Amino acid sequence: MTDAADLRRRTAALLAAHPPAITDRLDFLRARFDAGLAWVHFPAGLGGLDAPRSLQAVVDAELAAAGAPGNDPGRIGIGLGMAAPTILRFGTDEQKQRFLRPLWTGEEVWCQLFSEPGAGSDLAALATRAVRDGDHWVVDGQKVWTSSAHLARWAILIARTDPDLPKHRGISYFVCDMTDPGVEVRPLRQITGEAEFNEVFLTGVRIPDAHRLGEVGEGWKVAQTTLMNERVAIGGNRIPREGGMIGVAAADWRARPELRTHDLHQRLLTLWVDAEVARLTGERLRQQLTKGQPGPEGSGMKLAFARLAQEISGWEVEFLGEDGLTYDDWTMRRPEGVDFTGREAGYRYLRAKGNSIEGGTSEVLLNIVAERVLGLPPEPRTDKDVAWKDLPR
Repeated sequence: MTDAADLRRRTAALLAAHPPAITDRLDFLRARFDAGLAWVHFPAGLGGLDAPRSLQAVVDAELAAAGAPGNDPGRIGIGLGMAAPTILRFGTDEQKQRFLRPLWTGEEVWCQLFSEPGAGSDLAALATRAVRDGDHWVVDGQKVWTSSAHLARWAILIARTDPDLPKHRGISYFVCDMTDPGVEVRPLRQITGEAEFNEVFLTGVRIPDAHRLGEVGEGWKVAQTTLMNERVAIGGNRIPREGGMIGVAAADWRARPELRTHDLHQRLLTLWVDAEVARLTGERLRQQLTKGQPGPEGSGMKLAFARLAQEISGWEVEFLGEDGLTYDDWTMRRPEGVDFTGREAGYRYLRAKGNSIEGGTSEVLLNIVAERVLGLPPEPRTDKDVAWKDLPR
């Protein structure tokens, strides 16, 4: 049984064999993966050691103290938080061996081809078609709100493979090569002026059946693993006390005493307490993850994250007055990652508006919490047993 002492020994051996100061960054990350120290709870041979998830912090602390390079999770978050756990659960041995190592080292960036112009909140209504052609599937359709598509080599994709079945049952799940003919990526300019999102057009894209995850027609089941992990990845990141957006607001408060008012102070205190409650709830959720896959509780964490980000950034703009309205650069650019707390207050305020949409709208997540966490009666759904092709559009 791997314990903390064993992990420290393994980490020391890695550092001795590959000193960070003189080892190429990519070579070090590959060696870390091969040593089972990438994500210790993954199986041996796939970047882990079958150890408890909670022991990952032991490895991370040892490597940080030694100045070891990281794998830039802000750039490859979709691969780490969504693609990897889905591949681990539903992928074949060949798929796991092919995809997980370059995913974790950041050699290959991933994106998520789920939402469509007519299937966002009602994702299961998606219209992108995949038609079997021998050992391949021919895919046609359009996806939207695709973060990092302009950087990605691979995408996790859900498409309709049987329009004669009800919408949740006629979907299959694939890994799509973003460099294949027929894949076109176009930027979507946001309210911040940049384009971290994209729309993706798929025209006659041929995907090998060997790149299918799960059984034909069970794509919705596979997608649930992705979506639950996505919400944990967005709303459940480990941060220190007074970290994240509330840390920025608190720093502003301490630095600008001339702007303080009693009302703003009371509101900041309330937000600080709410942020700390959310942080501690996230810690409890991560402890639950050591026992298995994430559940619907991640939807509650993502809800709290979106609400707090919007309320805190709004408080900051109000507190800073004229300074809170400044914005340094409206230049159209396509960033490699997302930094919710980066840049100035005006940017943070505008960027936070997307938090209640991305990763599942707050309205949809409220339904999930109501039905799957609180056990309230579900909303009536008259289309559950209707063939997708017969649904009004």
